[in-house]
Amino acid sequence: MSVQFEEYSEALDRAHAHAVDWLKSLPNRPTGPRLSADELLADFETSLQSESLDAASVVDELVRLSEPGLIAMPSGRFFGWVIGGTLPASMAADWLLSAWDQSAAMRRATPAIAAAEQVAGEWILDLLGLPSTAQVGFTTGATTSNFVGLAAARKHVLDKAGWDLTERGLSGSPRITVVGGADRHASVDLALNYLGLGKPMAVESDSQGRIKVDALARALDAFSGPTIVCLQAGNLHSGAFDPIAEAVKIAHEHGAWVHVDGAFGLWAAASPSLRDQLAGIEECDSWTTDAHKTLNVPYDCGVAIVAHRDPVRSVFGVQTSYLLNDEDGPGDPLERVPEFSRRGRGVPVWAALRSLGRSGVIGLIDRLVSHAQTFAKELGQFPGVEILNDVVFTQVCMSFGSDERTRRITERVLADGTTWMSGSRWAGRDVLRISVSNWSTDNEDVAQSVAAIRRAVAGEPGS
Repeated sequence: MSVQFEEYSEALDRAHAHAVDWLKSLPNRPTGPRLSADELLADFETSLQSESLDAASVVDELVRLSEPGLIAMPSGRFFGWVIGGTLPASMAADWLLSAWDQSAAMRRATPAIAAAEQVAGEWILDLLGLPSTAQVGFTTGATTSNFVGLAAARKHVLDKAGWDLTERGLSGSPRITVVGGADRHASVDLALNYLGLGKPMAVESDSQGRIKVDALARALDAFSGPTIVCLQAGNLHSGAFDPIAEAVKIAHEHGAWVHVDGAFGLWAAASPSLRDQLAGIEECDSWTTDAHKTLNVPYDCGVAIVAHRDPVRSVFGVQTSYLLNDEDGPGDPLERVPEFSRRGRGVPVWAALRSLGRSGVIGLIDRLVSHAQTFAKELGQFPGVEILNDVVFTQVCMSFGSDERTRRITERVLADGTTWMSGSRWAGRDVLRISVSNWSTDNEDVAQSVAAIRRAVAGEPGS
């Protein structure tokens, strides 16, 4: 007999009640966790009991144990790392995904998920102005999306060199030269490491982290053979965009594949007021972005986009006797991502885009940028505060003088509990970094966060 709904009912009711309590707490709760992982471990760590427990009581226990260690990442006053919130439609869609429990690998096995993901991909390509024929896959995040794009690049450039990677493997193949800006994100290096390609050759970047086109040209002039160029749309610290149009022209003249790491910044292409900063983006060969950053869908959801069908499907596609492959249609989701088994991550993306519409996406992006610029304007007026980047997107980096003073003020901001901002190190200096990524952030959240920094600065000796 199939499991009856009653087996789920009470546990789901308790989970819903706790989720509502959590969401209601966000406007007023301190942003940071109250206990550390080590402190929480003492309560979590117990011997596994012999008998089964009631599902609803397990949900209650999980919430009781976890609550002191939760950080208010969905809060409008959370600006740490680059972490978005969750749009209501996306959260609800994600709940449904868990209930539906579909393994989103094959079109014939899970047609509803495949259709939703295909349309979500088409909407993304349209919004970002990328080729409508590009292949779109939904991954765990930007690191895996970088892996997908660079795996397709590796296959493509070796095919051009006459080396069959699928049959012969990487050992003994022509050497692939990978070139990237000196101020690139570490996830690019991580993906290249997964692929056995080693660290890229670092090309000089300017003060905002943008690759220098003349340095790129000189680097490419020095090499022949299979080449991949890695560009970025949205520097981790400055938010700045590489000069893509110039860089991709030079790279293609040298026969290179161009991959763009745009984890949070690629979404700027959807905004008419920002699109010019990504001129030429449609000419590249692969792109990476996250939906769980700027688009504000639940973790985890990255987007891998590849302009060329054959290399990505030959790397990730597989046919075996037990799979229900889509041989005549647009292809199976498993042909565009590393996993066989995965949840339908594109469904919350569909829900986010459907709920926002084109104007809503533009408004979301422009609003995030406006809040970042307000932070820079307000904080730049504080004595001893130096805004280190041109605020062209959603990132603000500041110094409070010496590294030691910057670290002290950062710690004081976090201890205050009003807002959460991550410390970092950029261009040889310790910085406080603000990443405006949450759809729910409003003017009052910004004002309260500015006031918290003012208090932290005022606490310094001599202030």
